Amino acid sequence: MKAVVFGRHGPPEVLEIVDLEEPLPGPGQVRVRVRAAGIQPFDVGVRRGSLSFPVSFPQRLGNEFSGVVDRVGEGVGEWSEGDEVLGWAFMASLAEYAVAGVDALVRKPAGMPWDVAGAMSSSGHTAYTALRELGVGSGDTLLVHAAAGGVGTVAVQLARAWGAEVIGTASEANHEYLAGLGATPVAYGDGLVERVRAAAPGGVDAALDAVGGQALRESLALVWDRDRIATLVDHDLADELGVRGVRARRSLEQLEELVALYEKGALRIAIRATFPLEGIVDAHRLVETGHGRGKVVVTLGG
Repeated sequence: MKAVVFGRHGPPEVLEIVDLEEPLPGPGQVRVRVRAAGIQPFDVGVRRGSLSFPVSFPQRLGNEFSGVVDRVGEGVGEWSEGDEVLGWAFMASLAEYAVAGVDALVRKPAGMPWDVAGAMSSSGHTAYTALRELGVGSGDTLLVHAAAGGVGTVAVQLARAWGAEVIGTASEANHEYLAGLGATPVAYGDGLVERVRAAAPGGVDAALDAVGGQALRESLALVWDRDRIATLVDHDLADELGVRGVRARRSLEQLEELVALYEKGALRIAIRATFPLEGIVDAHRLVETGHGRGKVVVTLGG
């Protein structure tokens, strides 16, 4: 099968497509022919070597996917060949085939596009984990930095579904988009704290940062309880400031809830761009810019 690997840390050009032996599912696992796989900023960080994450060269990439079950392992009764699924497979989804445990899969809704299904798991789990750690719920006002990005978009919608008000920072070009998701948009840049205070005269109860640096520091001026400030990207600064550094915790229950919200129309997954597997270098370049709305997805087959 064709799969994305890299043999050293570096720019997008270190990524290459190689032929690997097709994996076989073990007991309690299925093999999926991948139709789409999302790309996360995490993937970019691992490739660059900017994260304290162990790798073994040649290293594969990709943590979320959608596709069709084409082989089942011993003891699997809930899935059959031909079932359409979405889920996660750690550091292994950017390939023609992925193997996943039955506890990492849910059925893809019939009307859900492949690219959307392939982009749901990682951003969904990350946003879900962060909001639960922050205790976001009814009556809260949540500030989301980089609210138009892949994780930010999901966080806005989850918080709204759970009864919170949301203020989202974004470029002017994404303000209408955020308003459509139910958030109050505010612009980045100088004067951010004052703009947020004007948008939330009753105060901000919690903050979720997907930018790092100054955005995280400014959250301290807006949220009095540091235990209700979290970053997804700047863990060193989180330790320095005494706030939360959040990493996704995945569960089948989370993914089932995300899919249920999608089916009810309460959750949308925005797709920024799609690339074929052969376009993986360009796909990483786009994610690396850090700008834009929604997820970058690699599509395969079909």
